[in-house]
Amino acid sequence: MKYRKIEVFESTLRDGAQGEGISYSVEDKIKIVKLLDELGIDFIEAGNPGSNQKDIEFFKKVEKLELSHSKLVAFGSTRRKNIDVKEDNNLKALLGVKTEYVSIFGKAWDFHATEVIGVSLEENLIMIEESIKFLAENGKKVFFDAEHFFDGYKANPEYAMEVLKIAEKSGAISLVLCDTNGGCFPREISEIVKEVKKNFKVSIGIHAHNDTGMAVANTICAVEEGSNHVQGTIIGTGERCGNTNLSTVISNLELKKNYLCLNKKENFSKLTHIARTIAEISNISLESGMPYVGTSAFSHKAGMHIDGVLKYSKSFEHIDPSVVGNNRRFLTSEISGRNTVLKKINNFFPEIKKESPVVGKVVKALKELEYAGYQFEGAEASFELLLLKEMGKYKSMFEIEHFTTITNKDKLVSAMIKINIDGKSEITAAEGNGPVNALDFALRKGLENFYPTLKETHLSDYKVRVLNSSSATGAKVRVLIETKKEDCVWTTVGVSTDIIEASLTALKDSIEYSLLINKEEY
Repeated sequence: MKYRKIEVFESTLRDGAQGEGISYSVEDKIKIVKLLDELGIDFIEAGNPGSNQKDIEFFKKVEKLELSHSKLVAFGSTRRKNIDVKEDNNLKALLGVKTEYVSIFGKAWDFHATEVIGVSLEENLIMIEESIKFLAENGKKVFFDAEHFFDGYKANPEYAMEVLKIAEKSGAISLVLCDTNGGCFPREISEIVKEVKKNFKVSIGIHAHNDTGMAVANTICAVEEGSNHVQGTIIGTGERCGNTNLSTVISNLELKKNYLCLNKKENFSKLTHIARTIAEISNISLESGMPYVGTSAFSHKAGMHIDGVLKYSKSFEHIDPSVVGNNRRFLTSEISGRNTVLKKINNFFPEIKKESPVVGKVVKALKELEYAGYQFEGAEASFELLLLKEMGKYKSMFEIEHFTTITNKDKLVSAMIKINIDGKSEITAAEGNGPVNALDFALRKGLENFYPTLKETHLSDYKVRVLNSSSATGAKVRVLIETKKEDCVWTTVGVSTDIIEASLTALKDSIEYSLLINKEEY
C-alpha cells in the first residue's frame, strides 16, 4: 500500500517565538534547528531576516550547519504598499540569505486589505503578484501564506480564491491556507479546503491557530481533504493560544492514519525527548497532559486501569508509549490499589508477590500520609524512599537535629543547621537568597565532606501549594522540590503548617535520593 507524504513545516523559531514569555538567543535557535533536523522535519521556518539584528546574525551562523534532512526557510511579507518591489527592504533581505526556500504572507481577507493595511483590493493582488514573481525570478522557491484565508473566504469567497490564483500564477510552489484568528471549526475547514483543492494544481497547505482549541482537529481535517503540507510548532507554542501542535499532528497522521510525515519512521522514538528539550530551551513547562509527549500521556492512577494495563496494555493505552519515546507510569495515591504499589515494589524487588504482608503495610502508610496532605504522584523519589524505609531496606544516611533561619538587614537569610552523621553531630551555617536557599547551602556544606557526589546535584524547581486556604496563615502547605544531576531529574515532597519545615523535609528527601542513586545497592 502506498501512503501519501505530508510535508511538515515547523515554525517554532518564528511563529512559536511570538508566544508569551518566549525569547530565543541565536544559540537557542541553533540548538532547536539541530533537534528538528534530527527528528526529520522537512522545513524549518527560521525567522525574518528583515525584521531584527538577531535573525540576521542567526542566518549568517546557520549557513555553516550541515543539516541531514531539513530545509531552512526565511520568512517575510509581500512588498509594502506604494513602493517598488525591487526597493522593498524586506524582500531584499529574503534574497540576501542563503536559503533555497522563502515563505511570504499576503492578505486573503478583503477586510484586512482595505481596513488594516489600507490598500485597494486590486493593489493587494498586485503586491502579492509582484512579490512572488520577484522572489521566484531570483531563484527562490516560495511558500505563499494566504493570511486570514478562511475568514476571507467566508466573507468574500471570490476574492479569497482570486488571491490564491494570483499566487499560483506568479510562481508559488505551495498555497498555505491560514486560519490566522484560530476561530474555524473542523467542518468549515473540510468544506473550504475541499473546494480549494478542486481548483488548484500546486500543493495546498494548512496553517491553523488554536484559539478555539481546534488547531489539531482542523489540520487533520485539511489533510483528509487533500492538503499535503502542514504547518505548526512542535509543542504548540505561538501567539495567543498557540499554533497547531505538530507533535500531536504528525503522530496522529503517521501512527493512526498511515500518512508519511517524518523522513524515517523510527525517528518517532525521539519525539518525546526532542519535544521536552525544546520546551526546556524555550523556558516553559510542557503540559503534563499533552498527547503523546506529556509526562501524563501514559500515566495510570485508578486501580482498575492499572490492573487492565498490566494484563493488556491496549486496554487503556492507544499506542505503545515507547513508539514516541515516552514511558508508562503508575501513579501512587490514596486510591492506589495493591497492584499499583506492587508494581512500584517490583521495580526494586521483583520477588515480592501481591499477597506479601509488606504490600499491605506500604499501602497503609501511603494512605495515612496522603490523608495528612502528602501527594506522591508528582514526587516519586519521595515515594521510593518511603517504600524502602517501610520495607526495612533503607536507613537514612543523616538526620537533622535542629535548624534555625534569620533574615538580616540586607535581606539575605542566614541558616544554621545541626546534622547527625553516623552518631557524630555537625553544625554548619550559610547565607542564601531566602530561607530555603540558605538551608540548602548549609545542609550541603555539612554533608559534602562526607558525600562528595552532592556537588554534582542542584535544585531546579520549587513549588508551594496551600492545602487548606480557609486556615489562612495557619494553613498546611505542600512543597515540591525538583533536583537535577546531569540528565537525571527527581522530585520530592514535604508537608507542614510551617513552610520552612515542609521545604526542609522535601530537601532532605532530595539529598537522600541523590545519595541513594549513587549506591550500587540498597
